[in-house]
Amino acid sequence: MDKVDISLQRYIFPNINSDGWRFISIFAAVTALLAIIWLPLGIIGIVLTIWCYYFFRDPERVTPQLENVVVAPADGIVQMISRVTGPEELGLNTKTFNRISIFMSVFNVHVNRAPANGKILQRAYIKGKFFNATLDKASKDNERMLLSMRTDSGKEIAFVQIAGLIARRIICNAKDGQEYKAGERFGHIRFGSRLDVYLPTDTEVLVSAGQTMVAGETVLARLGNGSTK
Repeated sequence: MDKVDISLQRYIFPNINSDGWRFISIFAAVTALLAIIWLPLGIIGIVLTIWCYYFFRDPERVTPQLENVVVAPADGIVQMISRVTGPEELGLNTKTFNRISIFMSVFNVHVNRAPANGKILQRAYIKGKFFNATLDKASKDNERMLLSMRTDSGKEIAFVQIAGLIARRIICNAKDGQEYKAGERFGHIRFGSRLDVYLPTDTEVLVSAGQTMVAGETVLARLGNGSTK
């Protein structure tokens, strides 16, 4: 496949997440009805249907084949990088981590990917509110799915899917004991959200706040050789 074909597949006619076809069909049906009622409404419906199609896009990604690195689990913008205690729900509140928060707007790909090679240790679902995902309190107050992982290098990391102001549905296919390769799909969130990654304090963070992430491709950090405190 040449470069033009790759661009067509990735940006113009991308793969669509199977969960999306139901919504795309609903948008298209409503658009047809609106067009019958009044043509300008149908045109608006067409624009929204196209947006819905691209929201559920699921492009293939090429994950760097590097050892001991963590890749971005989500598309979006690095909202903040902070040093915090780990999630209490995963029993990590006695340890300190570097937390990288990635905000996904309604225009980003919302398929989430494993940040590293490793095994899922534990998962915890927490019902919560739907504050704007850019707010720091969203990590503790919003609805979320938490996952801890033991990487192939022996590090314990965590990553958290957080529902946002518009998001109302977190999909997580990861199970306890399941093994993942970095960049493999494990779930998605519908309609605007955030994903936090908790990394040991000896991790070398390689991104900055405001930087754009590409899930499964952008290298977030390089894991260190020490232990989490």
